[in-house]
Amino acid sequence: MSRMERNASTTAWLLTDGNAGNVRQAEALAGALGLDSPRLPELAPRAPWRWLAPRRLPGARHAFGPGLAAALAGPAPALAIGCGRQGALAGRLARERGARAVQILDPRIDSRHWDLVVVPEHDRLRGTNVITLLGSLNPVDDAWLERARQQFRALCALPRPRTALLLGGPTRHAPWSLDSLAQALAALRAQVRAEGGSLLATVSRRTPAAASAPLHAAMQGVPGMAWDGGGANPYPGLLACADRIVCTPDSVNMLSEACATDAPVYVLEPQLARGRLAAFLRALQDLGRVRALAGGLEPFPVQPLRETARVAAEVRRRLGLEDAP
Repeated sequence: MSRMERNASTTAWLLTDGNAGNVRQAEALAGALGLDSPRLPELAPRAPWRWLAPRRLPGARHAFGPGLAAALAGPAPALAIGCGRQGALAGRLARERGARAVQILDPRIDSRHWDLVVVPEHDRLRGTNVITLLGSLNPVDDAWLERARQQFRALCALPRPRTALLLGGPTRHAPWSLDSLAQALAALRAQVRAEGGSLLATVSRRTPAAASAPLHAAMQGVPGMAWDGGGANPYPGLLACADRIVCTPDSVNMLSEACATDAPVYVLEPQLARGRLAAFLRALQDLGRVRALAGGLEPFPVQPLRETARVAAEVRRRLGLEDAP
């Protein structure tokens, strides 16, 4: 009897620190693997393990509080999917109990502590058990986009071409400015008014409050909507209904999801990106998947970037999960 068969009592655990980006990647992989109702044991990381994760210190079974300790005392899951450093340590602990462990993102220690490690191509980690992808794992595929269209029908009824604007926030790796944003917004407004289309915008938790004024100024006199953080985020609807997407250059997750649609993607000041983020943007530009916003909104043909399905297929193959539910 295989280890997978012995542990079939629990389909999967998703192990993260609760960060939205980490949760989203773990859930995306579980969904692409067809895993039903994965369990999310609560991780309440404690010192000193919190500081040193994913390194394993004595007593690590209690590193995340009574919730995970109790889960570890019971039947092991068939598969443990971790994302981020805290999820990496929790995945190690689940593996010691008999689970297969897949770690998403570079754990910054030897990959041999997990069955598989999934990392972006712009990271340096490589190895026999390492799977690389362009960008980040996400749930965006044709079925996801169609569900979003049904949920946000009012957005899809707005005049075309519909321009979706996805705003993150300046970071040390992508230090775009509010001045450049204001200039871009003014140009977008002028083009939308000239074409007779509509403008749809959404912010993130990292978007500076000072971006609100130029954003709302750009919306004056044009059809569309701007979400400012109140109520339900229409972000899925923007991805689903957009004829073209404009992104700030600061988020691998946001850019990956925009590029998983069939809309052309234009990036505000991609030349400001640094380090691994710059390498990611260069790869997207080399593929012809994104263009700099400074070049205007001239249409160009695109192929949706759907890395999650490919990674899931590779996980199934390497772990022998082809016949798993």
